[in-house]
Amino acid sequence: MTIVFSALVFLHIVGAAMIVGYWIATIKEPTVHPRQRDGAFLQLLTGVAMMGMLPMMPDSDPNYFKLGIKFAIGVAVAVLAVIGSRKVKKGEPVSTGLAHGVGGLALINIAIATLWN
Repeated sequence: MTIVFSALVFLHIVGAAMIVGYWIATIKEPTVHPRQRDGAFLQLLTGVAMMGMLPMMPDSDPNYFKLGIKFAIGVAVAVLAVIGSRKVKKGEPVSTGLAHGVGGLALINIAIATLWN
């Protein structure tokens, strides 16, 4: 069970890297890359899977309030990433606010995960 959970944590971090990495790479000309959408979905899937496994993990004391906030932000990131990637696919401009919303909210989610004990 611990190995599966660790693999999910690894994939969850990869999803965060996909979102924030592309955001930083395009920060001078903000846009939403389709891989950011993929990273957002990876984060949601692995996050929900980890949340489901937490009660079965030894010595776990999950903070469901924190996890609920992280989930809500994750859904917002995914929605914004889908909107942005659809605009890119249609050849429409992506607003700066939308692009920074995807990356900035993902960064806030990482901060919540790491700094909130």
